[in-house]
Amino acid sequence: MRFECAGQTHIGRRPHNEDAYCVLPERGLFVVADGLGGQEGGEVASQCVVDTFAGFSDRLDRDRDGTWPDAVDPARSREENYLAACTALAQRTLRVRRVGKLKEMASTVVALAVGERSAAVAHVGDSRLYRLREGQLEPLTRDHSLIEELRAAGREPPGNPANLRHLITRALGTENAEPTVRRLETQPGDVFLLCSDGLYEPLGPEVLQEQLRAPASAQAACDALVAAAYEAGGRDNITAVVLRVAV
Repeated sequence: MRFECAGQTHIGRRPHNEDAYCVLPERGLFVVADGLGGQEGGEVASQCVVDTFAGFSDRLDRDRDGTWPDAVDPARSREENYLAACTALAQRTLRVRRVGKLKEMASTVVALAVGERSAAVAHVGDSRLYRLREGQLEPLTRDHSLIEELRAAGREPPGNPANLRHLITRALGTENAEPTVRRLETQPGDVFLLCSDGLYEPLGPEVLQEQLRAPASAQAACDALVAAAYEAGGRDNITAVVLRVAV
């Protein structure tokens, strides 16, 4: 599978950037993490998550038959098992490091793995993956948040839903860190966007769709999305990773 990819992050209007990302096209791995726990903890947590994903990828690249941290699920694709393993490793690493000033740190994550024949996504928290196909934008993840849990139970959020949008129910480093992992189908022309809430919240789906439709390079798309989120008044850190599958 041939593709073009790029990433961009911006501090936004925060004093520190607690987002982190990695773009590893040679290994088909793309990750966005959004740290929680304030200044030092958030920065450490998100970078730790990204480094863990990249480190396991490097280990498999050097030894494809090496030992995995957990038993492989035969019902899952290699990409699904790969992302599940990365997520489990990141969870264990964060739990060990949650001491002292870092005792409250945690992180969301969204990761895309692209193989020769299939792809997969894993996420924990409210960082998202979108896909633009034939001009239409579709979210491929559903936030692990209080508002989404209420909606899944058929209940409308009380009061103003905007007041609940940052209340996530799962995060790496916490006791509830179970990832959602699913297989994806890709086709030529697909455009994938991985992003933190600092990107999608100030823009909304219509602007995301418009920006991803533009016939620009992946890097130009990332830069335009991040700039648009900042200009729209976004106060949070802003991160985007764009992957365009070749036609």
